[in-house]
Order: sequence, then C-alpha cells, then structure tokens
Amino acid sequence: MSILRKQIGDFTRLRYKRRKALSLWMTFVLGLAAVAASASLLAVFSYVVLRGAPELTLSFFMNLPKPVGEPGGGMLNAFVGSLLMVLLASAIGIPWGIATGMYLSEYGRGRFAFCVRFCAEMLSSVPSIVIGLFVYVLIVKPMQRFSGIAGAFALTLIMVPLIARNTEELLKLVPQHIREAGLALGVPRWKVTLWIVLRGSLSGVMTGVILGIARISGETAPLLFTALNNRFLSLAPDQPMASLPVQIYTYAISPFEDWNRQAWSGAFVLILFVFVLNIMTRAIFKPGLGRVRD
Repeated sequence: MSILRKQIGDFTRLRYKRRKALSLWMTFVLGLAAVAASASLLAVFSYVVLRGAPELTLSFFMNLPKPVGEPGGGMLNAFVGSLLMVLLASAIGIPWGIATGMYLSEYGRGRFAFCVRFCAEMLSSVPSIVIGLFVYVLIVKPMQRFSGIAGAFALTLIMVPLIARNTEELLKLVPQHIREAGLALGVPRWKVTLWIVLRGSLSGVMTGVILGIARISGETAPLLFTALNNRFLSLAPDQPMASLPVQIYTYAISPFEDWNRQAWSGAFVLILFVFVLNIMTRAIFKPGLGRVRD
C-alpha cells in the first residue's frame, strides 16, 4: 500500500512539474508576443518622429504649398481641409451611430434588428477604398466634381458602424433592473433610454466616438475618390478639398526631396494627433467605463 501511495505521489509531482513548466513556457511566449507588438509600434512611432520632427516649423502649419521646384511651403490647406471634413463627418456620424446603437441595444429584436446589426458588422469590415468608390458613384458622378461633402460622407460611412457597435455593447452593460426601475416610476421608455441608460454609459460611448474620430482622421483611400485634393485653401464644401492623408500620400510618392521631407512631417503630425487622442481617451474616460461595468 505504501508503495502504491509513493507511486501516486511521484506521478502527481511529475504532473505538477510538467504543468508548471508548460505554464511558464506559455507565459514567456505570450510575453514575447506582447513585447513584439509593443516594439513594432515603438519602432514605427520612433522612425516617424526621427524623420518628421526636424522639419516641423511654424511656416509648415501657416503656409500653403509652394509650386513644384520651389523649396519651403507648408500644409495649411491640408490641415484646414482635414479639419472641416472630420467635423462634418462627425456632425453626421456621431448622432447617427449613437442612435443606431441605442436602437440595437434597447429595441433591437426581430429580423429587422438582425439585418441592421449584420449590416453594421459588414460595413465596419468593408475596405475603405470600396466605400470611396461607392460614394464616388453616389455623389461625385451626379455632382460631376469632387467635393468635401463627398469626402465627409465617405468618412461618415466608416465612422457610423464603429460607433453603433460600441454604443450597443456599452448600453447592454447597464443592468436590466435600472431600466425596470425607471419604467416602474412611470417614465416613458424613450426617456429611460435617453436620460438613464445612455447618460449612465456616456463616458464609454464618448470613448468610442473619439476612437472613431481618430480612425477617420487617417483615412486616405476614400478621399482619393471623393474629395481628391486641392493645392489651395478651400473652405467651400462643394469643391475639391485638400486633406492631410492625401497630401502626405502625394508628397511621399513624388520625386522631389523637399516634398518627401514634408510628407514625413505631415505623417508625424497625423500620428501624433491619433496618439494624443487615444491617450486622452483612456485618461479621461477610463473611470467612467469602470462605473458602467459595475
């Protein structure tokens, strides 16, 4: 009997050592993957900073592009154009996306809701260049010209499914008894949804909104087919409009060294904007997300 107990004990210790060794090995592999992912981001960010930061001057932000062959100039038209199109896309896409997410979370039952949810998921996975081609056929061809309106609408189509899915998932985290308490007090359901459920999840919803803005700020492909570009400062939304991603693309593939340097500076400004926006999102809205989950 003692021999059997000893064999069982040896077998148990052997299994424990194997499980511990396997656990340590998997922890090492997962840590290595995390370090590799972080190192890739750090490498990209560092290289863009090294190439783009030295060329940043006040004239880069305040001046328009110079003609081909003349050194200097800036990207004022691209900064203003990107700002206008992102603001216009946000003004349309944020209410649209939040309203869609509210419907899917609070009223989304049946086949119609299934179709809406499926379409939102599919739209979020469609390549942005396909959205650009769609808006080109829908808006650019009937207008017979490229325009900032078409570019903003393409960005809106990219933003809406992201915000909608984020809003839906966050509103589902609100406990059901909170809704029932509001309804028991005689509050209409739409007021419960708007003033209790949405208001309680506002921090998380705003996180998704800001991340959606960061996503569309760097889109290039849809703007090539919609807003095209403009080397002049244009504030008319029904005319071709410059944008920072397209300007970077144009300068990066050009044979002129001065334009290449400005492309790196524009890339640095763009990646810095997205980086700061993500950091601000997590710093400001992280406590709110915790309260919603609780």
